[in-house]
Amino acid sequence: MTGYATEKTKAGVEIASVGAIREQFPALEREHERVPVAYFDGPGGTQVPRSVVEAMTDYLYHHNANTHWQYHTSAETDAAIAGARQAFADFFNASPQEVAFGNNMTTLTFHVARALGRTWGPGDEVVVTELDHQANVAPWRALQKERGVTVRSVPFDAQTGELAWEELERAINGRTKIVAIGAASNALGTISDVRKVAQLAHAKDALCYVDAVHYAAHAVINVKEMDCDFLACSPYKFYGPHAGVLYGKADRLRSLDVPKLAPAPDEIPDRLETGTQNHEGIVGSAAAVDFLASLAQGATRRERLVAALAGLHSRGEALLAQLWEGLSSIRGVRCYGPPPGRPRTPTISFVVADVPSSQVARSMADEGLFVSNGNFYASEVVERLGHSRVGLVRVGCACYSTENEVARLIAGVRRVAKGRYA
Repeated sequence: MTGYATEKTKAGVEIASVGAIREQFPALEREHERVPVAYFDGPGGTQVPRSVVEAMTDYLYHHNANTHWQYHTSAETDAAIAGARQAFADFFNASPQEVAFGNNMTTLTFHVARALGRTWGPGDEVVVTELDHQANVAPWRALQKERGVTVRSVPFDAQTGELAWEELERAINGRTKIVAIGAASNALGTISDVRKVAQLAHAKDALCYVDAVHYAAHAVINVKEMDCDFLACSPYKFYGPHAGVLYGKADRLRSLDVPKLAPAPDEIPDRLETGTQNHEGIVGSAAAVDFLASLAQGATRRERLVAALAGLHSRGEALLAQLWEGLSSIRGVRCYGPPPGRPRTPTISFVVADVPSSQVARSMADEGLFVSNGNFYASEVVERLGHSRVGLVRVGCACYSTENEVARLIAGVRRVAKGRYA
C-alpha cells in the first residue's frame, strides 16, 4: 500500500480505508444543489482516480508516438504497452503474450467471433445465455446469419436470477463449438460458475468465452483456475479509461484466423490488435490495475490484487445486504437477482410499482444520487422480468461507496414510493 490509512474488512483482509480511497477520486467532490453526489452508476462505468488520469496525461505529454520505430518516444511507447500487458497478465493470472488490447469488450468479441466463425457452418452450434449482456450474445448470433450456425440460448430462473444449469448442460452437445458465458450479470449481479461452464464445454471439445466486464471490478480473475479459452473485460468498469482487454490461451490466439493487414505482425498478441491502438487508454488501463493493487499489501502485484479485490468484495457484500434489506422493506419496490449470501456482486436492479424507471432515476438525480435505468444492454433479462417497456432501475456499489450513501439512496427511493402510495 502507498501510504493509505487502512482497515480490516469483515473477511479479515486489511485494505485501504474507504475514506482514503475516496480521496483519490476528484469526481466525489462534485455537489448537486449543495449536496454531495453519490455515484451508483458504477456498473455502467466507474469514476477514475487521479493516478489513472495522471498516467494518461504523462504519456500524452512526454511519450506520445507510434510503435516499433528507432527514436526514443517510440521505444517508450513500446515499453509502456509491454508494461500494460504485464499488468493485465498479473490481473488475469496469465502470460503477457496472452493479453491483447482493443476498443472495448464488444468490439473484441465481434473480432474473435468472426475469426472463429470462418471455419464454422451449418450443423455447428453456439450456446449463449439469456442472463448475458448483448455484447456476449450478438457477436455469436451474427454467425447464425453469416455462417448458418445454430445458436442455443439458455434461460435463467426469473425468481432467483441464476442460470438454469440443467438446461445449460442439455444445450451443450457434440456439435457445440463455443459456450459464451458472463462471469457476472451486469443487470442482476449474479455470479456464475465459469469453471463449471468451461468443464462442461471442454468435455464436448467446445471452447469457453467469458464476459468478465461486470465481474472484474468485484472479484479476483484467475483464468488458469477458470480454464476458459477467452476472457474479455473493459477497464472503464474498474476505475480506468474506455478501452477493452482480451485474454486468450496462447494456442487459441495463434490459431485464430483474424482479419489483419499483411505487413502487420503475425505474432501473438499483436496479431489480434488491428490498426494503431489507443496508447493512452492502454497506459490508463494499466494504471487502473496498479490503483487496485495499491489498496492492499503483498509481495507481488498479483498478491496485492488478490488481497485488494477480496477486501473490496467483503465490503461490497455488506453494502449489498444494506441495500437489499432497505429497498425490499419499501412498499411497492421489488428487487431482482440473488439475495445476499448467494454468489453476486453489489449491484441490484429494482422497480417501483407503476413508476417508470426513468422517473425514478430523475428523482434520484434531483437528490444528487446518480443511478442507471433502462435495460443496460441486458435486454433479454429485462424482457424476461416483464419490464421491457419501463425498464429497471440499477444501483451498484464501487470501491468508493459508503454506508451513508446507501442510506441516502434507500431514503430517496422511499420518498418516490411514498409519493406513489400517498
